[in-house]
Amino acid sequence: MRSVTILGATGSVGTSTLDLIEREPDRYRVRALTANCDVAKLAAAAKRTNAELAVVADENCLPDLRAALAGTETRVAGGRAAVIEAAALHADWTMGAIVGCAGLEPAMAAIANGGTVVLANKEPLVSAGEVVLAAAAKAGATLLPADSEHNAIYQCFDFERPERVRRIVLTASGGPFREATTEEMRHVTPEQAVAHPNWSMGAKISVDSATMMNKGLELIEAARLFPVPSDRIEIVLHPQSVIHSAVDYVDGSMLAQLGPSDMRVPIAHCLAWPDRMPTPMAPLDLVALGRMDFAAPDPVRFPALRLARAALEAGGAAPAILNAANEIAVAAFLARRIGFLEIAAIVEDVLHRYDPAPPESLDAVIAIDTETRAITAERVEDCVV
Repeated sequence: MRSVTILGATGSVGTSTLDLIEREPDRYRVRALTANCDVAKLAAAAKRTNAELAVVADENCLPDLRAALAGTETRVAGGRAAVIEAAALHADWTMGAIVGCAGLEPAMAAIANGGTVVLANKEPLVSAGEVVLAAAAKAGATLLPADSEHNAIYQCFDFERPERVRRIVLTASGGPFREATTEEMRHVTPEQAVAHPNWSMGAKISVDSATMMNKGLELIEAARLFPVPSDRIEIVLHPQSVIHSAVDYVDGSMLAQLGPSDMRVPIAHCLAWPDRMPTPMAPLDLVALGRMDFAAPDPVRFPALRLARAALEAGGAAPAILNAANEIAVAAFLARRIGFLEIAAIVEDVLHRYDPAPPESLDAVIAIDTETRAITAERVEDCVV
């Protein structure tokens, strides 16, 4: 039996992970579940799985959680420190699915245990890549990617002979505005931006997909995870989202991972790794699919791709600044304070304004993240619609 902790248990990734675990209760024992403040979903999940610990990051929600789990054997706690403590509990397998920079410290606490840590949030590798990788190496932790694209690459990549890899092909659906003009995107609403054509995701990630910043962040992640030069990581539009990514080898062979647009597939790979486990997904029907299309992305209509690659090449603090500025800009867009096209424009401006020393510790990363958010908030005020 494998002990499991889920950081961010009430989000889309967390609920998908719980669905798989609950299908095989004899294989998994839940140590801890955390959420921000969704007490109802967290308490229900804790009851179904007999979780040892349930934690809400918002301490104001703790009384409700305590009441919801009264009479059970599940311990409860609240506050940011409690989330980090939950992550630090020894578990064989930890899912890191806390959205935003709030997931950084919990992920580092889990890595320090030396078990298997699955990264579904981008911040650890984007904002603190070198720090996270060094910590994993020191603790002997295994990092597995839950993003469908990186998980696909992981399944196809020859880590024993990385010199045989010619390039990585990172596929992108293109989001809901793949064929939209710049003028059409100027008038995009939050409702339109979160309506992803293929995937069911949270609002922030859906907007990132619409701007293609999500793919830019994934580019940075791929450069951290896989030992290939960044100029050999190529982004290709694939609107059907069936090929989740591919690895091209020097002999002309290309290995790709195909599957339905359901996060339970890559999560199942991570959950059972190095084994495989059944999922409720129907077999992929290639005949019904009929065709697959591919195209090059347009860096003019989607400047986030250019910004992300520039941040990756600049290194140092640039990826952390990119991530934090984007998070604030997306929140402002979702609050209808700025327009859709202003998200990337604000991120680019902040990257030009702020140039701190490269972070060498988690505290330094957090300090850069905090300062970036303040600068971006000021920049948002300059262009509030």
